[in-house]
Amino acid sequence: MNFAIVLLAGPQDPAARSALNFASAVLNAGHQISRLFFYRDAVHLATALGIQPQDEADVYADWRTFISDNQLDGVICIAAALRRGVLNDAEANRWQRPVANTGAPWELSGLGQWVDSLQTADRTVTFGT
Repeated sequence: MNFAIVLLAGPQDPAARSALNFASAVLNAGHQISRLFFYRDAVHLATALGIQPQDEADVYADWRTFISDNQLDGVICIAAALRRGVLNDAEANRWQRPVANTGAPWELSGLGQWVDSLQTADRTVTFGT
């Protein structure tokens, strides 16, 4: 079965961890994930500057590692990212900002990527509100 997963919740929301656990279970069960789409506050998960307290699991690093290790398509909504100051090198240059705070494995793209994944997925799952 092919899943498309969208996460709307930011790093401090339990839905961010639930979505990661679900995505891991999907792959462990032998299914596929066509795309992970991060929208609204979930784009904060793509920042390289997020720091969790020492007594908490690092959800930023866990998502980054999960996407990289499984060679998944982790797409950050570009409009949501720009509004929240999550920029890759291209966008930092385009908007003349001094620094980028995201990069691989994340890809900034539009909602069209999400719509495209809906066309090929057998199941769509949303986390967060």
